[in-house]
Amino acid sequence: MRWLLLVALSAGMAGAQDRRIPVIVELFTSEGCSSCPAAEGLLARLQRTQPVPGVRIIALEEHVDYWNELGWPDPFSSPQYRGRQNDYALAFGVDSIFTPQMVVNGQAGFVGDDANRAIHEIGQAAQSPSIAVELKATPNARDPKLVDLFTRVTNSRSAKAREAAVYLAVTENDLISNVSRGENGGRQLRHSSVVRSFGLIGRIDSRGAQVGQVVSTLKLPPEWRRENLQAVVFVQERETFRITGAGVIDLR
Repeated sequence: MRWLLLVALSAGMAGAQDRRIPVIVELFTSEGCSSCPAAEGLLARLQRTQPVPGVRIIALEEHVDYWNELGWPDPFSSPQYRGRQNDYALAFGVDSIFTPQMVVNGQAGFVGDDANRAIHEIGQAAQSPSIAVELKATPNARDPKLVDLFTRVTNSRSAKAREAAVYLAVTENDLISNVSRGENGGRQLRHSSVVRSFGLIGRIDSRGAQVGQVVSTLKLPPEWRRENLQAVVFVQERETFRITGAGVIDLR
């Protein structure tokens, strides 16, 4: 994957017609954890049913690697997500991390199968001013196997500009694993919104000077089913970890 910054964008960006407030809901999970499937089911329902009026829930299922030595190596796990969960622990002032953990807009962390808490925190997150993130995906002009993802970030007049990172996650739905060992041994697990790749594509300084336009050229592995892929772009403040804007688009 490579990224080219500050490229002019075309019209017809996704998100311009969707007036709902986007809220990012992350779930730190593992196939080696017996209490995680219930939390993954909740995350999938939240994204499928969209139960909070006026809010668009965008789910990210991030598989950590610290369960891998306990009987089952999770094929979707990465130390990158363990590191991200550790960063949240520091931000929240806690001494340890756990699965399943749900984090809403980078501000509230709690046990991942707590549906009532999830609904409450999603509603609370939607009350904050947000940055607009608009997306458009097209085949690359030189190589149709590549996808150009165009991103436009616009700061709200009511939102104070702060130093922030712009992240891109590619997620895949409808993944199935037959787990043969560990706490979930003998179970078939179904996943949605699994984060397949995650990276930084831009930065915003405190003057808002780099709020603007980005294009990312994506090379998607052939084993990832294109019809089930989405790109999620979000803006996260460097100091507070608060997610202030997000967008999502299909990569079919």
